[in-house]
This record gives sequence, structure tokens and C-alpha cells, in this order.
Amino acid sequence: MKIYLEEVDNTSFFCYILSKKCILLVGDIMKFNFKKFFFILIITILVGSFFTFFTGTSVYNEIVKPPFAPKGFIFPIAWGIIYLLISIALYMVLEEDTEKDLSLLIYGVQLFFNSVWTLIFFGFKNYLLGFVWIFLLLIVVISMFLHFYKIKKSAGLLVIPYIIWLFIALYLNIGIYLLN
Repeated sequence: MKIYLEEVDNTSFFCYILSKKCILLVGDIMKFNFKKFFFILIITILVGSFFTFFTGTSVYNEIVKPPFAPKGFIFPIAWGIIYLLISIALYMVLEEDTEKDLSLLIYGVQLFFNSVWTLIFFGFKNYLLGFVWIFLLLIVVISMFLHFYKIKKSAGLLVIPYIIWLFIALYLNIGIYLLN
């Protein structure tokens, strides 16, 4: 039985579309592997913040910062959101990707660069090398964005806040280098 749009009032048609969307959403949730996602999230948090456990971040409060520098309490919030978003992005890509090894490699490289920046900046207090390192991190994250976007657009889009945050970090890093 075919239903023509003219035979269905707008409200019924909207409810039909909405119910189809709900069924698709419930189907996606049922396929969602929470253990796999939480594993990705925990690894991301542990590796991404590994050197923070050893170096701390108290240096940020003691140094001269450029104008518009965020308060120190903003960083754990921002990084928490970024780690959540990129974990979701990786999960989505791994569910779609036929080149899982390449996706994991790019993701791992960016996590490594992210983590080591903390050691360079806060541990060694080498602000110039920190700037160069974060610039390299930005290049890796942009390549991750492009790779993820090619596989699944929504996964790539989840990386954009990370890229924006890295531009802010570049500004802060070079400002701190010049002022200290």
C-alpha cells in the first residue's frame, strides 16, 4: 500500500518521520558498545594527561600570561570535553573504518604529542619548544580531522573543538614564551 503525501495530513506525516528517527536512534543505541567506548575514553584520559600527574600545572598560575588568558580552572573542563569528543570520534571511526590500524595510529600519535607537550611546557618549562611541539600537535590533529572526516563526517566534526583549543593554546604558549 502506497501512501501519497497528499493523503496524509502534515501532523501524521511528521509523527511518522519522528517515529522512524526514534527507531533508528534506539537501534544505534542498542548497537553501541559501552565497554569499547569507555575503554577508549579511559585510555585517552590516562595517556593524554599522563605527564600532568608528574609535573602538575601550578606553573601556569606563577607565570606572566598574555591578554585574554583563561583562568586555570578552565583547562580541566576544556580538556575533559575535548577528551570526551575525540573518544566519541574514534569510537565512531572504528565502527565504520576498514583501515582501523591507520585510524588508531593517527589517534595514538596525537595523544603522544598531546601528553609530551605537558612534560615540555610544565616539566621542563621550555616554552619555545612547547610552542613548536604544540604546532606539530596541531598538524597531527588536523590530519586526524581530515582522516576521520573522510571516514565519517560527524566524527571529523567532533575534532573541530580540539583544533580550536589548540589555536588558543598556540596563542597562550607563544605569549608565555615572549613574556617570560
